[in-house]
Amino acid sequence: MNLAELQTQESGIITKVRGRGAFRKRITEMGFIKGKEVKVIKNAPLKDPVEYSIMGYEISLRR
Repeated sequence: MNLAELQTQESGIITKVRGRGAFRKRITEMGFIKGKEVKVIKNAPLKDPVEYSIMGYEISLRR
């Protein structure tokens, strides 16, 4: 299952971080690391952006 497939208030454990280079570095710096739990806090009306909770932080990402 991809992170984008989680619905509001669902959570999951990160098993793999896809991407390369600057994207991968940036996403891991934000806390999206293998083994961490992530929860979807809320979706915007058109599902873009999505607010996630990870490691005690709330982060909004575009899909």
